[in-house]
Amino acid sequence: MSECNAVNKMEVYLLKKFRGKKRYFRKLWSSVENFQAHVDDDSWYDYWHRHLDFWGLGNDSLKIRRAHIKAYILLYTRILNQLEQLNMPYQSWVCIHDEDTGADAVYIHTPNPNADDFPANFDFLKLDCKPPNAFSDLIDTAQFNIGYYESEHERVYYIQSKNIKFH
Repeated sequence: MSECNAVNKMEVYLLKKFRGKKRYFRKLWSSVENFQAHVDDDSWYDYWHRHLDFWGLGNDSLKIRRAHIKAYILLYTRILNQLEQLNMPYQSWVCIHDEDTGADAVYIHTPNPNADDFPANFDFLKLDCKPPNAFSDLIDTAQFNIGYYESEHERVYYIQSKNIKFH
């Protein structure tokens, strides 16, 4: 099957009623709860990221969107706990896109052999903002810093633990 046909089939699927929701979210929560970051002595990350809503299911439903954001926050917290065992500096954050839920992701970045780009520069962020009302209750601002980047095409929220500073 060509890539174009696969995309068209997914578009048709998304137009239909979302069937198998319980199974989908059971698998989603299981993948988050069982996620294991690689934190041995040879580990490094070059803007590694994990999408949970790859197909953008949250674009059509605020309820589904909120469930994914909860999963991102849990995954991020889980990753941070695991990264405490990493013997090198690291950065980690969550990106939440206003318009494209399929682009949302949790990121990990460390010094790495691919490029001399650590730490990542976040000078472009507008910091200390409040999240949108649609999910403001899901993000504990006592625990997380929130910044955003806005272009003519989109707004992206960056969420990071207050124990890690945006550089």
